[in-house]
Amino acid sequence: MLDTFERDLKTGQVYEDIVLKRIQNKYPQSYKEKGYFKEWDIYVPELGIGVEVKSDQKSQHTGNIVIEVEFNGKPSALATTKSQYWVIFDGNYYIWFKVGDIKRCIKENDCLWVTFTGKGDQHSKKAYLIEKELLYKYS
Repeated sequence: MLDTFERDLKTGQVYEDIVLKRIQNKYPQSYKEKGYFKEWDIYVPELGIGVEVKSDQKSQHTGNIVIEVEFNGKPSALATTKSQYWVIFDGNYYIWFKVGDIKRCIKENDCLWVTFTGKGDQHSKKAYLIEKELLYKYS
């Protein structure tokens, strides 16, 4: 039986494959990084950029997108990404964001982070819970 992290990782890889195929339609040299690579999930050599793929299907029920910035007391996700784009799958759509625009949304709207422990996590995380309609204006 897969634990929550392993299940989420396998599911995330499916979404990464879908995004990669879309990118490869225009930039055929694009590829997924192998194994764990903190900076991004997909690299686009033709543009010299990285793309991070996130999934937040719970947003269909909560109305918020979770943007993590710290895990287990260490900077993570938005705070450490080297990617230029994030693609967030909300269960229905793949929404593309420039990383700078996500940060601009947080700053311009004085978004506050919350601390919680996700299902299956052993450590807490800090994350912004941003209303989908607000965040999507920045896509």
